[in-house]
Formats: sequence, C-alpha cells, structure tokens
Amino acid sequence: MQNEALSVLSLAMKAGKLVSGGDRVLDALREGTVCLVVLSEDASENTKKRFHDQCAYRNVALVEAGTRESLAKAVGKDLRSVAAIKDEGFRNLFLRKLNLGE
Repeated sequence: MQNEALSVLSLAMKAGKLVSGGDRVLDALREGTVCLVVLSEDASENTKKRFHDQCAYRNVALVEAGTRESLAKAVGKDLRSVAAIKDEGFRNLFLRKLNLGE
C-alpha cells in the first residue's frame, strides 16, 4: 500500500502540486497552500514535533508514511523527511492508497 501511495507523490511532483524539504514545506504551510503534509516515519523527533505543531496550528492534515529514502525516491530528490501536497485530488488519492481516505 505505501508504495502505491508514494507513487502518488511522484505524480503530484510531476504535476507541480507537491513541495518537499523542510524549509519549502514550512513556507507553503505559512502561505496556506498545503492540504496534506507527509512526514517520513524515520524523521528526527525534532522534525516530527515541528511539523506536528505547525500542522495542528494551521489545521492541516499530517500523515507519517515511508522512510526518508522512499520519500526521496518518490520525489526525485536527495533524502527528504517531509513533503506536502498542494492539491485536494492528489491528497484524496494518496490517503485512499494508504486506506485512510474518504
């Protein structure tokens, strides 16, 4: 299931509907352009706390899925602990692939 969900991140990246990397995701959260944050399961505790707090404050959903390596592979970048989806269609598809969706 997670591999299918991570492939959705790849599609969102190609469509320009995904940002990745801590600073870029924080900026997008502050701008209000994000509808789902995906945090790697092996992110540091500090990173997890920062993004859980920011998402709770801004009322944005957050899920933990994959590893830093699998997120990086999905988005075609170096190691990534966090990515954010900016499109509700991709968000819903990602959550369905994880069996968490509507």
